[in-house]
Amino acid sequence: MTRKHASLIGWGHYAPENVVTNADLEKIVDTSDEWIKSRSGIERRHFVSEDQATSDLSIEAGRRALEMSGVAPEDVDLVIVATSSPDYLTPPVSSQVQHGLGCVNAGAFAMMVGCTGFVYGLVTADQFIQTGAYKTILVVGAEVISKNLDMTDRTTCVLFGDGAGAVVLQATDAPCGVRSFELGSDGSQAEALIAPCPGTRNPVSQYAVDNRTHYLRMDGRAVFKFATRTMTESLQRVMGKAGVGVDDVDLFIPHQANARIIEYAAKTLALPPEKVVMNVADYGNTSAATIPIALSEALTAGRAEAGDTLALVGFGAGLTWAACLFDLGPLVGTARASHEATEATSGDGATVDSVIDDRGVVDGLIA
Repeated sequence: MTRKHASLIGWGHYAPENVVTNADLEKIVDTSDEWIKSRSGIERRHFVSEDQATSDLSIEAGRRALEMSGVAPEDVDLVIVATSSPDYLTPPVSSQVQHGLGCVNAGAFAMMVGCTGFVYGLVTADQFIQTGAYKTILVVGAEVISKNLDMTDRTTCVLFGDGAGAVVLQATDAPCGVRSFELGSDGSQAEALIAPCPGTRNPVSQYAVDNRTHYLRMDGRAVFKFATRTMTESLQRVMGKAGVGVDDVDLFIPHQANARIIEYAAKTLALPPEKVVMNVADYGNTSAATIPIALSEALTAGRAEAGDTLALVGFGAGLTWAACLFDLGPLVGTARASHEATEATSGDGATVDSVIDDRGVVDGLIA
């Protein structure tokens, strides 16, 4: 049997209409626009309304990706949703998304790998297509972080936002898709980024609520060090597996957690600015949604074309990381992309420690 390849034929993203600026946050927590921008590069983020949940964002992003691809919902074989903020502990949010999109013939499952989730999902989908098990797969990365933020903790509440991005992969004989990848985990640092409750270790209780353990907690300095090391080293290993160098990468799409982390990685890898996608200023850290949103915006803007090689790198809770080189095949959705874009509303060679000190990245505002 001829090996199949995964062609990216459609993409889309969605962020809630409610935009929260740094100036808005100044009114509710001890912070400032300058303080946030200088340490993270974030200027604004999107928060859901009270009646919106992760499935709503996922369905909208998925709908846009399917429309761009020209694939009918009933022709989708599998739906993969990467998220750490599902609507409920059970049922899985993937089934809600599958139903909401009308993918009546698709299987569906969710992946909880933190901010790394979309790359894990993309690699998994590529494997299903390579084996011939499935022909058409929708991969979604989505998060609603705002409802799990302690708005009195300035080290976390200013960093995160809500959003969703999605891609449609379809089997083809033309060489494209994931060329090489690495999926990694270091559970020894699990508590560096954690929401302690609810779960079987710390179930819902009055004690948990009184002690605010149901909110996200982060050791920003630990995550920053982990991210700057793993992003560059992982991508270097993935390029080594593929036998390519930095010059062969046409577009670098990293996890959008912090502008300083992205700048450090780009400089270490000697990537010129025109090859680096960075939109953290507009969305903040949307966890599993950052890479698909950045990918969707980049493709819509024409920053990549058929035959280009994308480098996707993520890191997040676990602590986990993932990197892959993805070769673009014919971009079926390109003609539709310009139309959707029209209508859319929506340092030096320093060490990690010296980057932290020189830039004054303190108080955990670094991941």
